[in-house]
Amino acid sequence: MATTRITTALPPNIDITKAELAYGEHMLPKLNRQLQDSTLTTRQRALNALCDVLHNPEHVSAALKVGMAKSLKKLLSDSDGTVRWKATEVLFICSNHAIGRDAILEFDLIQPISALFDDKHEDARLMSHRAVESVSHTVNGAQGIVDANLIKKLVEKLKTETDEIKQLVLDTLHYCMKVDTDQALAAQAIEVFTSLLGHGTWEIRGKAARDIMDISFPLEGKKRAVKVKCLPVLVKLLADSMFHVRAQAAGALMSIAITTEGKQESIREGAVEALITLLKSDEATDVRLNVIKAITMLAEHPTGRDKLKEVVPILQDIANTGGPMMQKVAKTAVKVITWRP
Repeated sequence: MATTRITTALPPNIDITKAELAYGEHMLPKLNRQLQDSTLTTRQRALNALCDVLHNPEHVSAALKVGMAKSLKKLLSDSDGTVRWKATEVLFICSNHAIGRDAILEFDLIQPISALFDDKHEDARLMSHRAVESVSHTVNGAQGIVDANLIKKLVEKLKTETDEIKQLVLDTLHYCMKVDTDQALAAQAIEVFTSLLGHGTWEIRGKAARDIMDISFPLEGKKRAVKVKCLPVLVKLLADSMFHVRAQAAGALMSIAITTEGKQESIREGAVEALITLLKSDEATDVRLNVIKAITMLAEHPTGRDKLKEVVPILQDIANTGGPMMQKVAKTAVKVITWRP
């Protein structure tokens, strides 16, 4: 005879890790109240739900109106590691929208987020770096990070953090150095970048070379790059197996070689020969563009100009057949190489 059996399993469409959402306009106020709840699981479930809800920019705006930024700011220092991690993830999701980035600056959240750079939980550290890196994409965001005096701390993290976080830090510093290089120079960032040029991960090598180009735009950066023996490593990277790394190395070389000292050191380290080889063999647009710019810089030196005569026909061909930008830089290079006093 058949009997009735009631299962103890939850329905398949119920996720116990997320808070049950209220309907319509009541959803975000309820989640905000749950963020302030004294029960740990309630806070965790509310944060998990928000990670889904706030992908919609309209919900980000509504969440700010109900005071959720203040609730999240408090949760960044919660005693539970999962809460800190998920609170930072919510802020990272918000930072992908313009209104979210503005809110992070308005409510002074950069400093509390950066406090998690030292969190014992790797997930919390990773998410805090993702949030800060996302904010740095705008000029105001990068300036906010600089104003919070985080550059030195970020440079120090390049010495100890995981490779994934190192890439985020290099990206953050890249955007921040567009608005200010003084803090990075004071933190001896160029020495740290140089130490990463030989890293086993090509993404880190490329980003480190790109950051050297950023920090060497001011005169002090160019002088420091020569002093710390950055150029020999950059010349070696011109033969890297990854085109992205070759392009960034050529760009950094070009930036440093603007000064007479930079030109002389580059020529001594064999940069001219390496650049000639690349120009003849590498057709990747980004690589070739930076190579021609670097050649132009070194051609301003008599020794470099003499050695670069052989590539004039190649440059003339590029000037006639390349894209608009490529034609422009190739014509400039030919003009500099063929110039006679």
